[in-house]
Amino acid sequence: MLTASPLFSHRRYWAARFGIAPFLPMSRAEMDTLGWDSCDIVLVTGDAYVDHPSFGMAIVGRLLEAQGFRVGILAQPDWTSAEPFKALGRPKLFFGVTAGNMDSMVNRYTADRRLRHNDAYTPGDEGGKRPDRAVIVYSQRCREAYPNAPVAIGGIEASLRRIAHYDYWSDTVRRSILLDAKADLLLYGNAERALVEIAHRAAAGEHLKAMHDLRGTAFIVKGPPEGWLEIDSTELDRPGPVEPHPDPYSPLPPGEGSGARALPRRPVRHDRAKTVIRLPGYEQVKSDPVLYAHASRLLHLETNPGNARALIQRHGDRDVWFNPPPVPLTTPELDAVFDLPYARVPHPSYGGARIPAYEMIRFSVNIMRGCFGGCTFCSITEHEGRIIQSRSEGSILREIEEIRDRTPGFTGVVSDLGGPTANMYRLACKSADIEKHCRRLSCVHPDICPNLDTDHSPLVTLYRKARALPGVKKVLVASGVRYDLAVRDPAYVRELVTHHVGGYLKIAPEHTEAGPLAKMMKPGIGAYDRFKELFEKFSKEAGKEQYLIPYFIAAHPGTSDEDMLELALWLKRNGFRADQVQAFLPSPMALATAMYHSGRNPLKGLHRDRGETVDSPKGLKQRRLHKAFLRYHDPENWPLLREALKRMGRMDLIGNGKRHLIPLWQPAGTGLGGGEGQRAGRKHGPQRVLTQHTGLPPRAKTIPPVKKGGNGKSLPKPAPDRRSARTLTQGSPCGAGKRRGPR
Repeated sequence: MLTASPLFSHRRYWAARFGIAPFLPMSRAEMDTLGWDSCDIVLVTGDAYVDHPSFGMAIVGRLLEAQGFRVGILAQPDWTSAEPFKALGRPKLFFGVTAGNMDSMVNRYTADRRLRHNDAYTPGDEGGKRPDRAVIVYSQRCREAYPNAPVAIGGIEASLRRIAHYDYWSDTVRRSILLDAKADLLLYGNAERALVEIAHRAAAGEHLKAMHDLRGTAFIVKGPPEGWLEIDSTELDRPGPVEPHPDPYSPLPPGEGSGARALPRRPVRHDRAKTVIRLPGYEQVKSDPVLYAHASRLLHLETNPGNARALIQRHGDRDVWFNPPPVPLTTPELDAVFDLPYARVPHPSYGGARIPAYEMIRFSVNIMRGCFGGCTFCSITEHEGRIIQSRSEGSILREIEEIRDRTPGFTGVVSDLGGPTANMYRLACKSADIEKHCRRLSCVHPDICPNLDTDHSPLVTLYRKARALPGVKKVLVASGVRYDLAVRDPAYVRELVTHHVGGYLKIAPEHTEAGPLAKMMKPGIGAYDRFKELFEKFSKEAGKEQYLIPYFIAAHPGTSDEDMLELALWLKRNGFRADQVQAFLPSPMALATAMYHSGRNPLKGLHRDRGETVDSPKGLKQRRLHKAFLRYHDPENWPLLREALKRMGRMDLIGNGKRHLIPLWQPAGTGLGGGEGQRAGRKHGPQRVLTQHTGLPPRAKTIPPVKKGGNGKSLPKPAPDRRSARTLTQGSPCGAGKRRGPR
């Protein structure tokens, strides 16, 4: 079992005498009211400051405050000059910089690289309040404001860009963000443990540049220190005894290799605590797609905190060193983080301005962190890890009572009891020793691991206790449900469907065809069919009319036009009509992004002369076509689909009968706008798009699912409640599950 210093084991800093702030200060006037002459730590974020545990800066700020430090926040500062970064003065210890709960490029641009005109993390949903590549810009402005102040960067943008990475928006491989930001230290993943250690050591006089022994950090070095074994990941032969790798996702399967030369069949036995793996350097992966895929594969195989080794990557004449991932928080530690004295509302300086991200989560409760799904397109597993960190029942129930008693506008309905995935609460490996040594990329692909405990009874018990609280009328589950796990425990499905579905339930098959699903590491559509049977059975027993809302991804690597056609036919057979759809967005560091950029499959062994290649829809026209297949019912898409069906030799699907996908005729005034993929926004109409990063619900109603009448005709059914139906789009690992916690 991994051990680490308890999160709250440090002696509190002397500034604890100032007590707890109603809100962490955002101005000098607030600092004066608190009696502060300066801040010990200044946090800079691209999000509005909402003092709620679903917002990373609130968690980080309140945690540091609990350690005794005076923490100020610069939320969405004007980055056009350094002056706004002087608003709170020079921090005594360091600046902490993050882009916010989202990568700034994902926040500002669509999957078609078009500018968004709204920002759910900004008052008034106003776009343009954060710069592109916010971590780099903010860090450089901090340096301009106070050249000698140490700077640490963290959050999801820093996490996913810590190594040399493919950047979709510039269509280039960029170097580690640590170098461009000119920061002293980078924190990745859930960083509470490292952050607390950094703050106390900085208070004791140690500089951030000297802190090289903290898990979950990256920094610049001049080569490995003395006494370390360096392994070149592209070596051909290494002597010594072998160690077995029974796992199918072992980084070095028999007979397979990677890089410019074949990799060895087995790694040597060595002291992992003093071993560093040298990844191909920035200049190499920038010019060689095969080496890029190899580096991505190695990075993901070294993410288990129990067995991960340090990594190193050359950038010019410098090396960037990556320590192993952080040790996950224990249940008491996670409880303590969520029990901190959050005000649970936005900072008063925003007045009555609406912040959509807050409106979405203010009545919801996050019960866990992490996801072991390993979906290749999703950043949640990459950022929060595969080991589930669950809160205790007591902590969760206390938060529900806090919402009931303190959150304005609460009507008795808890909008969500979930997390990145709704039904992974307290699920874990049956053996701590197996978990420590496992190198699988997913616990549920290609099938559910026999060592995974899939018992949902703790979650069922939690549901029952939550809805029994005084003043609570209903507890909904709005996070995505991992249905291949749920079908293993029909009692959970019964409980969920009977009591916790508000008319619609989101799940994410993502596709129907085996080829794309294998590249996504998602289960086959048969698992969806089994869950649908249980869902409909238990809905009928409960006397409720409820619907499943499946999510799908267009233009994912490994998806052909024929695959999208089959998905469109499946949607029509099942009566689904998507109001909005989302094309695959290659987020930094994702395995699917490595497929997109390199044309190789890093899920399997790599070799320069052999190995599986992956074709990706890249051109705007093909990406539009794939989105159009998901919206086959929209007349605007019919010209594009007719052209494609003719080219594919499927003219049998063009006609006016029920068996046809699209009609022969075109309604007057339609089909002139270019179909799916046309620009939208404030000047062009609504633009409400989900990505795998946001977790935000759509804000436009969909066409409801349909039910077959006795005569075989499709009869539209009205929504069973007043909540907007969920759109079909790309979500989190299991469909738009929320991504919360420190960023």
